[in-house]
Amino acid sequence: MTTLPNLVINPQRLWDSLTETAQFGANEKGGIRRLTLSDEDKQVRDWFRKACEAVGCTVTVDDCGSMFARRPGRRNELPPICMGSHLDTQPTGGKFDGVLGVLGALEVLRTMHELGFETNAPIEIVNWTNEEGSRYAPAMLASGVFAKAFTRDYAYAREDRDGKRFDDELERIGYKGTEPVGARTIGAMFELHIEQGPILEAEGKMIGIVTGVQGMRWYEVNVHGQSAHTGATPMHLRKNALLGAARMVEEIHQIAMRHAPDAVGTVGLMEVKPNSRNVVPGEVFFCVDLRHKDEAVLIEMEAEFRAALPKVIEPLGLTFEEKMIWNSPAVKFHPDLIACVRQGAGKAGYQTRDMVSGAGHDAAYIARVAPTTMIFVPCAGGISHNEAESTSFDECGAGAQVLLEAVLAYDQRFA
Repeated sequence: MTTLPNLVINPQRLWDSLTETAQFGANEKGGIRRLTLSDEDKQVRDWFRKACEAVGCTVTVDDCGSMFARRPGRRNELPPICMGSHLDTQPTGGKFDGVLGVLGALEVLRTMHELGFETNAPIEIVNWTNEEGSRYAPAMLASGVFAKAFTRDYAYAREDRDGKRFDDELERIGYKGTEPVGARTIGAMFELHIEQGPILEAEGKMIGIVTGVQGMRWYEVNVHGQSAHTGATPMHLRKNALLGAARMVEEIHQIAMRHAPDAVGTVGLMEVKPNSRNVVPGEVFFCVDLRHKDEAVLIEMEAEFRAALPKVIEPLGLTFEEKMIWNSPAVKFHPDLIACVRQGAGKAGYQTRDMVSGAGHDAAYIARVAPTTMIFVPCAGGISHNEAESTSFDECGAGAQVLLEAVLAYDQRFA
């Protein structure tokens, strides 16, 4: 077996980059609001482009806005080994979700550049557009188009809650590239990410070796009743849309509890109309998120959810419409890449744990078109999608070092 070189990332440089980019969309609670295709998203994209070009990368943008920073190798006819994640955040996001995967990959290339190390295959960093799905649903939109789970026209037609279209906002911030989405070939994809859960921290393990991603489905529901005066309308004559929606929130909770411990069910977004303190709500829009690692169980959960809707809502004199807007089946990652992560973590001397991701990631779609896996590091208290999200200096450095080692291990097959 060929001995791998001893390259060591610079954790302080990585930390400084995390701190610097956290200013793009920084909020007063110490987190980030950097929604997809916002002005803040443009700022961090411009920063990322310059940083990649400074280490000799050529940056290409596809027509869904995803960015590919390519560093040549000895054999440029080979498809690239890719690293990356996303730079967009939740409305009340933290500093590490997605960002660590992009900037950790940048630190890997900075280390190679600084030491003059040449890989066999070309290496690329990817910043996927609209991973979070918080402004434009569904999540992982651009990687989904890349993997042909969605069409480009479907992505372009997505609208935010203000009616602004995805393609128009791409144009506005100057990141609607000319390369057709999905036109390039990916040889392999490694995605570094915070765990977004409490397991690694609780067990005192530094690295999560991710073997797959659980299945997830999103739904949108509109409940229709009748707006009326709160003081003049007797309780028994009301058609309170919020009451029906509230009872459905409890039903969704119970569905997940029946399939515990691996199931989760959540209502995380709700809009009440007319949203006045002295008007009975006449209309409610809400979203449902169901997840499980077993696709058969997820199908059962969906059936229970859909059976509950008429049972709960219609006796209240209400009507409803429901539609699924996203179905991301459970994914198993590639054993060869998993082995490279295991090898890299062992070489770096970190304790590991195999795990299935509870959150969705771009890697789940890229696994359809290329060998793919993920690397997790702990986050304090398992808190994510929150300004309080926190991952330590040492944990960030460890993740980037294992990413470097895993990429080098995979690259050896092309020597």
